[in-house]
Amino acid sequence: MGRILAIDYGTKRTGLAVTDEMQIIASGLTTVDTKKLIEYLVHYVSTENVEKIVVGLPKQMDNTASESEVYIQKFLKELSKSIPQITVDRIDERFTSKMAFQTMIDSGLKKKQRQNKALVDEISATLILQSYLSSI
Repeated sequence: MGRILAIDYGTKRTGLAVTDEMQIIASGLTTVDTKKLIEYLVHYVSTENVEKIVVGLPKQMDNTASESEVYIQKFLKELSKSIPQITVDRIDERFTSKMAFQTMIDSGLKKKQRQNKALVDEISATLILQSYLSSI
């Protein structure tokens, strides 16, 4: 088995999370400048055993695609050209940012630490990954 890598794609920053090789535990990995994301992912999958990539699927409350889906589709095309050997799945990511922020509050982070948007993105990616693991 290989790791599953989750992506919470953003136009500026992208949060990443990854499982262990047994695909049991989801952990935050990092936050990457979106302009450098493909380069980071190519390097990461060349050094780690990644079996699958999961990308958040942003939806509106009425189940239609979010406006950010346009950017994600461009990214997915680039990803499939750069890393064609790895399967990509999508999973609904509604409320992950709000849940990430609540997780930060619940864990006792100070207000200044909760303003760290990179940390919110990384936690969101972890929530996406946990949701995916629960669905398989």
